[in-house]
Amino acid sequence: MVFTMWLRPLILASVFVWAVATPSPQGCDFSHGRWIIDEASLHPLYDASRDCPFIGFDCSRYARPDKDYLKYRWMPSGCDLPRFDGKKFLERSIGKKIMFVGDSISNNMWQSLTCLLHIAVPNSNYTLTSQTQELLVFSVPEYKASIMWLKNGFLVDLVHDKERGRILKLDSISSGDQWKEVDVLIFNTYHWWTHTGQSQGWDYFQVGNELRKEMDHMEAFKIGLSTWAKWVDSNIDPSKTRVLFQGIAASHVDKKGCLRQTQPDEGPMPPYPGADIVKSVISNMAKPAELLDITLLTQLRRDGHPSIYTGRGTSFDDCSHWCLAGVPDAWNEILYAVLFGNY
Repeated sequence: MVFTMWLRPLILASVFVWAVATPSPQGCDFSHGRWIIDEASLHPLYDASRDCPFIGFDCSRYARPDKDYLKYRWMPSGCDLPRFDGKKFLERSIGKKIMFVGDSISNNMWQSLTCLLHIAVPNSNYTLTSQTQELLVFSVPEYKASIMWLKNGFLVDLVHDKERGRILKLDSISSGDQWKEVDVLIFNTYHWWTHTGQSQGWDYFQVGNELRKEMDHMEAFKIGLSTWAKWVDSNIDPSKTRVLFQGIAASHVDKKGCLRQTQPDEGPMPPYPGADIVKSVISNMAKPAELLDITLLTQLRRDGHPSIYTGRGTSFDDCSHWCLAGVPDAWNEILYAVLFGNY
């Protein structure tokens, strides 16, 4: 995943976030549905260039010519998503810490949420800071609320060994203290596990004392995710902290790609690699995390990626991340409904 280009606007801005959800306890399955043009003109929910210049996934800023990708909203099959109300979100999050932990797709969702909250209280004296190289914090002092993103692509440990290089320790989490004392945790990991060749982020896998140069990546993903699940079960008190897992967002790095795609695809869609692993691991937790199952809704949105409209020139075709405004706003509409029962 490429972080530097998308995070640049955020760093510049720093100078001056409750059993398996989906279906919900009320029976609404947000994971199945279709994309429709919002005839009521409520989408997009914001104009990124005008309302949230501090976010970095604004494809219009980088001259994307078509606009229909901004107008779609997700309609679940059995219910309707409530309109996101940023002021109510903040009112119900007074004094709370909400942390996204994951890769740049997690950052994509975090950026969407920060914008949705900012436009709800545009006169608030928000702050956007980079507390460490890995931690970004959006704060709204009037509500004593903090929405954080902690960069962590694997959740398990990645260590650097002088002789062997980068070792991905599938059964080890040593950085979990950063996840404690938070009111809402929204975890994400997947895409870094699928990389191969020069984009691969490790040189060896390690389980126990065994080092392995090669391993099926989905097998490694399952072991790593199981390690995360055991950590959550052992370290997080569900009466104090609500734990969610941001499901797998589909990428479209395939033969068709995403360049010049201007409409959603039609379903049904084939099973997506890794999605069953996520459901299986979560269902086996002693205290299951709540799953925001966004896989199908992203599979259908080949048109929602930045493609060449990233500011990095036409040779860079991004079919993994998502334009803002756009698809991640639906993720946060689902998050809003799941957290606060607004459906």
